[in-house]
Amino acid sequence: MPEAPTTLQYLSLLRRFDSPTVCNVIELFNVRPRNEGFMDGSIKACFPRLRPVVGYATTATFRSARPAEKGDVYSSLVEQVRRILEEVPAPRIVVFQDLDGEPAAATFGEVMCTVYQAFDCVGLITSGAARDLEQVEKLGFACFASSAIASHGYCRTIDVNVPVSVGGISIRPGDVIHADANGVTTIPRDLLPEVARACQKFMDAEALILDYARARNPTVDGLRKAQEACLRRFREIPEEERRERRPE
Repeated sequence: MPEAPTTLQYLSLLRRFDSPTVCNVIELFNVRPRNEGFMDGSIKACFPRLRPVVGYATTATFRSARPAEKGDVYSSLVEQVRRILEEVPAPRIVVFQDLDGEPAAATFGEVMCTVYQAFDCVGLITSGAARDLEQVEKLGFACFASSAIASHGYCRTIDVNVPVSVGGISIRPGDVIHADANGVTTIPRDLLPEVARACQKFMDAEALILDYARARNPTVDGLRKAQEACLRRFREIPEEERRERRPE
């Protein structure tokens, strides 16, 4: 499923910015409540030093607490990859919901991440556990999990590309995800161009306060003026981006 070059450019542009900036920009457009659309603190970056990753969600459900009735993780992995390639455009982020609740064993390890990376996946998020952390980090493959567990137990994929619940939010196949050391957020797909373009503008506006605070001999009155200028700039950004979008 090829994507238009402009869409890929927006996804690439978003990798330049951290997830707090992305969340702040989404707030400017007032399209969802400020306490929705991002994962909670149960999901943590396994490798915080890696750059942000951005991609389309390919989802799956998972169990490991008891033996499977048929198949195993490697046979189901092949079928999952086939579905990923057919149903979700690249770049992709694999999102697992661990149906066992409290993780009984690891969702992923070196083999799975190596395979996903070979098929244009840029990261993995799970409500379950991780393992093979040193090996996966060497791949440069961004992973986010609730914990780490040494064994894979009876791990197996149950369903592929179905709605899942991870980190307190619902994720559907094709949702746009941005993730880094700070956490994981979704980006409304129809707002992707505006968010990508507005991130630098948002940072430039914040710099009005940061630069003033870092200058010599700041005053309370000067800080107030810098903050007012920053807020004015924030208010201008959504309309600027909507005007830029209209000719498309």
